Amino acid sequence: MDEQKMVHRANQIADYFQAYPESRAVAEIRTHIRKFWEPRIRAQLLDYSGDELHPLVQKAVEELRAEAEKPA
Repeated sequence: MDEQKMVHRANQIADYFQAYPESRAVAEIRTHIRKFWEPRIRAQLLDYSGDELHPLVQKAVEELRAEAEKPA
């Protein structure tokens, strides 16, 4: 997927959940990405190193990276 399109979509999710308390918003974003994003796009998001992600998405991505690094 085009990187800018991916960032835009991730930020749209954050826009939706930003009215929630921060911890819940981050959890909801993380859950949404885990459940509904295709694995290749999710991996692309986890590899993204730009600074255009909404701060809530950045936190969710950090948590997703930590989950991915845990041994099974």
